[in-house]
Amino acid sequence: MRATLGILGIAIGLGASAVGIVLLVRGVLRHDAGALRAGRACIFVVLAGALVAVAAMEWALLTHDFSIKYVAENNARSTPTLFTITGLWAALEGSILLWAVILAGYLAFTAHRFRRRLTDPMVGWALIVGLTVALFFFLFMAVAANPFTVVQGIAPLDGRGPNPLLQNHPLMAFHPPMLYLGYVGFTIPFSFAMAALITGRFGEGWLADTRRTTLVAWGFLTVGIILGAWWSYEVLGWGGYWGWDPVENASLLPWITGTAFIHSVMVQERRGMLRVWNLSLVIATFALTILGTFLTRSGIITSVHAFSQSSIGPWLLSFLFIVMATGIGLIAWRADTLHAPGRIDSPVSREAAFLANNLLFAGLAFVVLLGTVFPLLAEAIRGSTLSVGAPYFDRMTAPLGLLLLFLMALAPALPWRATSGEVLQNRLLVPAYVGATTMVFTLIVWTRDWSTVVGFGLAAFAVAAITRVTFVAVRARRRADATGWGRALSRTVAGNPRRYGGLVVHTGVVAIAVALAASGSFGIKREVRLTQGQSATVGGYTVTYERMRTDATAQKSSVSVDLAIVRDGERLGTYAPAISSYRNANQGIGTPSVRTGVFEDLYLTLVSSRSGRGRVTVGIQVQSMTVWIWIGGGLMALGTVIALAPHVRRRRVVPPAPGGLASDGPASGELVGSERS
Repeated sequence: MRATLGILGIAIGLGASAVGIVLLVRGVLRHDAGALRAGRACIFVVLAGALVAVAAMEWALLTHDFSIKYVAENNARSTPTLFTITGLWAALEGSILLWAVILAGYLAFTAHRFRRRLTDPMVGWALIVGLTVALFFFLFMAVAANPFTVVQGIAPLDGRGPNPLLQNHPLMAFHPPMLYLGYVGFTIPFSFAMAALITGRFGEGWLADTRRTTLVAWGFLTVGIILGAWWSYEVLGWGGYWGWDPVENASLLPWITGTAFIHSVMVQERRGMLRVWNLSLVIATFALTILGTFLTRSGIITSVHAFSQSSIGPWLLSFLFIVMATGIGLIAWRADTLHAPGRIDSPVSREAAFLANNLLFAGLAFVVLLGTVFPLLAEAIRGSTLSVGAPYFDRMTAPLGLLLLFLMALAPALPWRATSGEVLQNRLLVPAYVGATTMVFTLIVWTRDWSTVVGFGLAAFAVAAITRVTFVAVRARRRADATGWGRALSRTVAGNPRRYGGLVVHTGVVAIAVALAASGSFGIKREVRLTQGQSATVGGYTVTYERMRTDATAQKSSVSVDLAIVRDGERLGTYAPAISSYRNANQGIGTPSVRTGVFEDLYLTLVSSRSGRGRVTVGIQVQSMTVWIWIGGGLMALGTVIALAPHVRRRRVVPPAPGGLASDGPASGELVGSERS
């Protein structure tokens, strides 16, 4: 019943996608409004089919229908309800189903939003491209990755259960969906970019049509990456949050190019420049989401984040090739008419800073892509195994990251077109003093590591520049409106939410940069063997082994140790790192215990349980400023929400008519036009 319902949902999505494409193509080419309306209606049928399939899968998971192979392999009767629900994206087939339903949701939103512009060829072709992507994924599920394949023979009485790493922390309920909402969301700007190339309307119109969707997708992807780093920190037990794992890089790559696109869009909107660059960035971002899907789900790489070996690689590589060939071909076809009217008037201008920013992002993406893909190419061509580890990425990305941090502080302070030395001095002198002072202080008090010193200095420079820009704007609004600081701040932000939302995002990036710089220089890591009642002191913390506990549930059995933490004579509490054994795992899964502080974390792991001599081995790490990564991620999410807020235009006051006589229109001094756009 459930398998039949799920297959029916996939068939509905597949058929509606194909019919919708045919109808929309007919409507666009023949200017047939009826066909366009019918094609648009098919998009909602696609969404209905995807929702039916997802509902069928969740029904099967919650009722433990082990006659479905996916449920038998990724669910068990002992699996807690939360992780039973998240089993939808615990493996390959379910993750593709999640992708399809999110894509259908984005397409339905787009069709509804542009319902009054259905006869516009730009909208028509964008919907055609989006439905083509949906058709691929539904066909993919129907042929190569069917989540509703039925078990041959007698269904098992119980299932194997999900991967232990996917059922030991609540973040698994949020991290993958956030990533998918980001990944899939970039389909919409990609669709409009392709439509712009097809129709020859590659000015600024398609950017306005996709501005909000791009920000939404970028915001979700940002949150997904941060939650993934948090999950790694809280679950894997190695004390880090980013290991340059190929699957981590697969999510970072579209984020880099998407960030470059968001910055580059402002230049095209303001000056009409960078048309080819923006179209290329959108196509590259979407292509990198497909590449990330291939790396994560084909089984070509070994990773705690990746799914098992499968035969879907040729499908995804073929689709990636089609996307790249079509995008590049359309750009080449329109090359003669893509020339932008604007040009950079001065190297010291905001558009020049944004161009430099984009070049650095492109370099960063190339470095990460090379380090991620090169080992795979070497193995495919030469048959030799080659490893590219964190030292390569750290060494190559650190200079680019510092330059980006510098431009992030510099660009908002620069005017468009050109500037003068006096303006630069007025806007940047104080932030430069703050940055230089911070570097000197860091060098004297903390460390002589050049990357940390420069990182702290640039972070201080950026924060000072952001503070100055905001303070000047709020002070001007306060004087103009004769109001208090709080009201002036809210009105300033409401008057230009994109600008000030961007500044909040930049503040979040600074917080993350400070945490990364600190973690590279300040930290202690030791393993100690303790008998019951014995203590060890690491980094000023005294850790005492009090007792061992054993707990067992239907899901797992756990061994944990209670560790009393004392610092400066004050007891900070008892923490209990553990090792858990799951029924479908051959080895124990560690669960760290973390005491989070504003300036440092105490990170405790149980390396091995009690030996014959009654000792346990405990890992003790003191991590600097890790919490600022999560704070920075929160600020970036908040900034994205602010940037999505509607622009509130300032009310205009109509002066009294000469001589106090009534004028045509509003009464003297009346406020006119509080408009939201």
